[in-house]
Amino acid sequence: MPTVNMIVLLGHLTRDPEVRYSPTGTPVATLGLAVNTRVKGQDGQWREDPCFVDVVVFGHQAEACGEYLEKGSPALVEGRLQYRTWEDAHGNRRSTHEVIAVRVQFLPRPDEGAAPEPDPVPITVPGTLPDASEDPQP
Repeated sequence: MPTVNMIVLLGHLTRDPEVRYSPTGTPVATLGLAVNTRVKGQDGQWREDPCFVDVVVFGHQAEACGEYLEKGSPALVEGRLQYRTWEDAHGNRRSTHEVIAVRVQFLPRPDEGAAPEPDPVPITVPGTLPDASEDPQP
C-alpha cells in the first residue's frame, strides 16, 4: 500500500531563524512555527489552540529564511514529517518530530498593505457537536 508523508503549515515564526552550516558547507536553518487552530471548547467559547512545530530548511532557501524572516513573520511551509532520535550530553535518549521543508513561502504581514487574514475554519473539540444555527465567530 502506498503511503504519503506531506505536510502544509501556515503560521508565524516563534523566534528568529537560526542558520548554521553542515560540515559539507550546506546551509541549514531551523525555524519555530506556531500554527493556530480555532476550536470551540466544551464551555461553548471559541479559542485559539496553538501548535508549535520545529521546521528544518536546507540550501539556498535556508539562507533566504535567515535573511528575510524574523520572529512573528507569517510563512507557508510545505514539507514532510520526520522523526529523529539522539543522545544528549547526559546520555539520555531524546527524540522529536520535525518538518523537513521542501518549500517555504514568505508572506506579507497584514500591516504591510496585504489583505486581512481570512477567518479561520472552526473545528469542534471532540465530544462536542457543532450547532448549525450558531455563528462560528465570537
